[in-house]
Amino acid sequence: PLFAEEVGGFRRADCERSGRKGRVIAGPAPLGLNRSLHETVIGPDRWTCTARLRLAPERDGGGCAKAWLCCGRDHERTGPLSAELPLGPGARQDLRAQGVALVASHNESAQAAAAMLRRRYLFADERQASVLVALGGDGFMLHTLHQMLDGGEARPVFGINRGTVGFLMNEWRLDCLGERVASAKAVKVLPLSMTAETIHGHEWTHAAINEVSLLRETRQAAKIEVTVNGRVVLPELVGDGVLVASPAGSTAYNFSARGPILPLSAPLLALTPIAPFRPRRWSGAILPDEARICFTVHDPADRLVSAVADQFEVRDVRRVEVALDRSRPLTLLFDPDHALDERIAAGQFAT
Repeated sequence: PLFAEEVGGFRRADCERSGRKGRVIAGPAPLGLNRSLHETVIGPDRWTCTARLRLAPERDGGGCAKAWLCCGRDHERTGPLSAELPLGPGARQDLRAQGVALVASHNESAQAAAAMLRRRYLFADERQASVLVALGGDGFMLHTLHQMLDGGEARPVFGINRGTVGFLMNEWRLDCLGERVASAKAVKVLPLSMTAETIHGHEWTHAAINEVSLLRETRQAAKIEVTVNGRVVLPELVGDGVLVASPAGSTAYNFSARGPILPLSAPLLALTPIAPFRPRRWSGAILPDEARICFTVHDPADRLVSAVADQFEVRDVRRVEVALDRSRPLTLLFDPDHALDERIAAGQFAT
């Protein structure tokens, strides 16, 4: 018989046949991984071959791979390895007592991984959970955190990367999820608060975990006055825009705009220009995190500027205030060897 089991982030195939020696080669279709041989056990009246292949739900959608039973040079039989096959009675670990719930992005990779986790673990109801496991990328993590800031209860979030970059996420592994959550390192993150006034007289307030950015909307450069704690520090910045980043967001857009990387525990904010034209030599500033920063757009009706708090955009702004919001802390959970603060510090030495 040929059957399958998910083990520790791998899909395992066991093939048994009496009186013959052989091996198993397994790989996700259509890519055969001929180096996936794991072990061969020979018994008195049968032999067993086991092969492992790394799980790749973004490639195979959690569906089928192929395994070939080989005796000598002859391929004796072939059969599908399906992630849908059950693990057997009592094999699911119950995480409900820990209050761990699962949420997942709508992308195919995250949904496939969520299906695998639900076959391996029993999760608490999201509304009653004390900890969330979030499957997706950095964008989905920001979405989850913003839902908490927009009215939901703030709970620790253990992210698992099924997206692209995954800077705010932990590595994908199927095994030991309960143990990983229990031993995770907690990192506190304070969001920024943006208050934006438009040229039409509307006012919007929104939180940002990474950064608040002002960006020109048209071919014309933006002209922006910058004030810190009521004092004008730049009478006019001319360029594509300007941003304020938190330490957690300093490695994102801020770093791409050549802003500084801030240690996560540092009480600092990064003020960084985006493609500045004047003043040419101004590369930004590092401010204490109690600073209140105000941006005033010059000629706002002609030189249109938008303000963006993470994924929330306000068009045609004339004035924007940014400050750190200490009243709504957020908690991210990381594997001890994958902590966000250590990766942010290491990012300063990236080449």
